[in-house]
Amino acid sequence: MAFTTGSGKGPVSEINVTPLVDVMLVLLIIFMVSAPMMTTGIEVDLPSTRAPRMEIDEEKLLLTITSERKVFLGEVEVPYDRLEQALSTNERLQREKEIYVQADEVVPYGFVTKVMALVRRAGIEKMGLVTDPLASE
Repeated sequence: MAFTTGSGKGPVSEINVTPLVDVMLVLLIIFMVSAPMMTTGIEVDLPSTRAPRMEIDEEKLLLTITSERKVFLGEVEVPYDRLEQALSTNERLQREKEIYVQADEVVPYGFVTKVMALVRRAGIEKMGLVTDPLASE
């Protein structure tokens, strides 16, 4: 604290805020520099596991993607450009809000995610991914 004398009538106490502002600016700069470093991911190698076999409800509708990128809704082939319309107008899907998706392993990941996005846009809330279990070693 600094003491100053006014017009000679006695001491006047004032708080010197300059050191406080300096400290706050330094802390602000530290947080601005370190915040982007905290949001980056850490690279890890996940362990390989064997998941237990899940029984598929045979009554649920199956959406299949073949290696030729043909999409089948049940047994019926649906062109990709009309898939969202077919999903949103399917009475059974709109009632159950659940579908199983099965894709050939050679289908590019990007195409499968596009199909899954169409399923979500059609209002289907639950999606199950059908896979083959790992072969015994």
